[in-house]
Amino acid sequence: MRISSGEMIEGSRILYPIGRITAASPWHGEALACKSHDFEEKALDALIRKAEDCEADAIIGLDYKIDNVEGDEVPGVALRRVAATGIAVKLARG
Repeated sequence: MRISSGEMIEGSRILYPIGRITAASPWHGEALACKSHDFEEKALDALIRKAEDCEADAIIGLDYKIDNVEGDEVPGVALRRVAATGIAVKLARG
């Protein structure tokens, strides 16, 4: 799977976009925030699986964000997860 945070895949031409996809890491305590790179990797792995499920050749526009659950939603526990988003695309052959 080819991945780019930009709108192009170097050396390839995008044939058509399949659609925006999103995946997230498991929820985890804020205390594990220092390992956020591990959670980015888990989110990216899940995003790649989604792209493969829709037969995409690549993901463009890759971006990450942190989702939080705090306070009244879950008393006493501050949770977060990393969400990865991108656009699944089909690349031209040849």
